[in-house]
Amino acid sequence: MRDRTDSGRRLLLLLVVFVVAGGALVTRLGYWQLVKRDDLVESARRQIYYRAEVPSRRGQIYDRSGTVVLAASVTRDKVVVAADRLSDADRAATVEFLAAQLDLDAEASGALAAKLATGKPYLVVARDLPPEQSQAIEAAATAAGITAISFESDSARSYPQTGGGPNSTLAAQLIGFVNRDGAGQYGVEQYYQDVLAGEPKIVEADRDASGKPLLETERTVEPGIPGADIQLTIDGGLQLALEQEVMAAGIANGAKSVSAVAMDPWTGEIYAEATYPSYDANHFASIASADPAIFVDPVVSHVYEPGSVFKMLTVIAGLEQGTTSMDRVYRDSGRLRLDGDTKIEDADRRAMGNLPLRDGIAYSRNVIAAKVALGLAPTTPEASSILHEVWTRLGFGSPTDIDVAGEVRGLVNDPAITRWRQIDLANGAFGQGVAVTQIQLARAYAAMVNGGVLVRPHVVAGVGAQPVEVAQDAPVLDPAMSVKLENLLEHVLQSPWYEAESQVPGFVVGGKTGTAQVWDDVRKKWVFNLYNFSCVGFIGRQEGHPDLVIAVKVGEARPLRTVTGQIILPVTSHELFRRVATDAVTTPGLLPILDVPDAATARAEP
Repeated sequence: MRDRTDSGRRLLLLLVVFVVAGGALVTRLGYWQLVKRDDLVESARRQIYYRAEVPSRRGQIYDRSGTVVLAASVTRDKVVVAADRLSDADRAATVEFLAAQLDLDAEASGALAAKLATGKPYLVVARDLPPEQSQAIEAAATAAGITAISFESDSARSYPQTGGGPNSTLAAQLIGFVNRDGAGQYGVEQYYQDVLAGEPKIVEADRDASGKPLLETERTVEPGIPGADIQLTIDGGLQLALEQEVMAAGIANGAKSVSAVAMDPWTGEIYAEATYPSYDANHFASIASADPAIFVDPVVSHVYEPGSVFKMLTVIAGLEQGTTSMDRVYRDSGRLRLDGDTKIEDADRRAMGNLPLRDGIAYSRNVIAAKVALGLAPTTPEASSILHEVWTRLGFGSPTDIDVAGEVRGLVNDPAITRWRQIDLANGAFGQGVAVTQIQLARAYAAMVNGGVLVRPHVVAGVGAQPVEVAQDAPVLDPAMSVKLENLLEHVLQSPWYEAESQVPGFVVGGKTGTAQVWDDVRKKWVFNLYNFSCVGFIGRQEGHPDLVIAVKVGEARPLRTVTGQIILPVTSHELFRRVATDAVTTPGLLPILDVPDAATARAEP
C-alpha cells in the first residue's frame, strides 16, 4: 500500500478549497441579490418597459396687442427611409423619387444616395415638412410603388412674421429660436425657456420581443404641463418699421451693423428693438454653420466706446458738485495739453473760443467736456472718483437686468483699483476708455428725463393671463436735475449742426450724438476713418413729459471727410433718430393718453 497518495491532510485542503469557493459564490450571489438588486430590477424593467418624455406644447409668443404671433409651435414631419429593405434597383428608384419630391440638386441627390447605401434600417432624409407636403409625398410614393419610406411627426418652432430686411423674421435677435432639442437659444426663447417649455409628459409602454414599444400598452405616468404663452411689450408694426429704417441706414452708410431701440422712459417697456443685418429664425441650423455671430443681439450683448453721448454724464457730475453751470463760459482752444506730455483735441482740431457750457455740449467740444471733468475736484484722483461714481450710479458697468438672454455688463475702469491719469479722466469726459451697451445708454438717458429713476428695461408684458410686474429702482438723480438736462438735450438738437435732420414738427425732441473711433484688437491701434456713430435722446408730445427714449447706433461705418474736418454720413445718427422717433410717435395706439396736469407733476411721478 506504499503507492497510496491520499491522506487526511490533502482531504482537509480540498475541503477548505470547496468551502472558500462556495463561500465566494454565496457572497457573490448575495451581492447580486441584495446590493445590486435595484440595478438588476431596473435593467430587466428596461428590457420589458419603455419610458419616455414627451415635450409639452411650447407657449406662443405674441406682440403687445396679443394678436400678432411672433413664435408658435407647429407640427412638422420628417421623412424616414428603411435602407436595409432596399435592393440596388429599389435604392436607385427611391433616390430618384425623393430627389424629385424634395427638389434636390445633383449634389444633394448624391449625398442622399450615399446615405442610403449604408443600408441602415432608420435614416432621416428630410425634416420640417409641413403635413400637407408629407401627405402629398406619401400618396405619390404609394402610387409609384416606393415602399421603404415612412413619416414621423414632430413639434417644430415657427416664426411666421417676415422681418424688415431680406431673409429675416421679425425681431429675430430679440426673440431667438428653439433648437432641435427643444431648448431656447438667445433672446426671449432662452431667457423664458422654463416658462415657454412647461413640463414634459412622462409615458411608459411594454416592449415586444424586438424591443419596440407596444403603442396599445402606452400609459401616462405624468401628464405634464403645457408651456405658457408670452405677450411682449413689442409693437409688431413699429418693430417692422424700425427694421426697415436700420436696414436703409445700414445700406446707405455701408455700415457693418445698425441698431435702434425705442423705450418708454417711465416704465422701461421696450416698444421696438431692431438690428441690421438680421436672420431668418426658421432656418437657424443653416445659419449656425455659416454665420453664428448674427444670432447675438448687439443692443444688449455688444459693447463699444460711446463717444460724446457720455458728455451728458460729465455735465451731471459738474452740476451735482456745483463746479459748473449751463451758463459758465469755457475757452475752447481746440487742443488741451495734460500731464505727462499728453493732449486731447476737438474732433475738428479747431478752436471755437469762449462758449457757455450749453453751447460747448451742443457743439460737442471735447476740450470743454475735459475741462468740466478736470474741474470736478482739486486733484485728479478726487475728480476721477466723482465721475466714475456718476457712471456707475446711472448703471454703467452693471447689467440692466433686461429679460433677454446674453446681456453683458460693459467695461468701466474703477479709479480706486487702477489709478486714472489726467488723460484717462479727460478721455472719460467724452466717452473714451469706457465700453457700454445701447440698452445701458437708453436706460441712463431715461433717468435723465423721467425725474431721475433708473428703470428696468423689459420686453415681456405678461405670462399666460398674468401681467408681469417690474419693480423699478430708487431715484439716482435729483428730480429737479431733469429740467436742466431735458432743456440741454433740446438745445443740442436745435443747434445748427443737427436741427434740420433731427426735429419732428409738433413734438419736443432732445438728444446727444456721439462719434467714436473703432479699436483694432489685433493691431492694437485705432482703425483709420472707421467709426461708431450714436444718438440717444427723447421725443414727447408736450414739454416736460418725454414719451419715448430712442437710442440708435451706426456701427463701423466709413464716413466722408470734408477739408474742414467734418465727418459726413449719408444717413447720420441724428437723422436715423428722427426717423425712428417719428415712426414711434405715429404708431396708432402706442402712446398712452396724456394725463399730466403740468410738467412738475410729471417729473414728480415718473
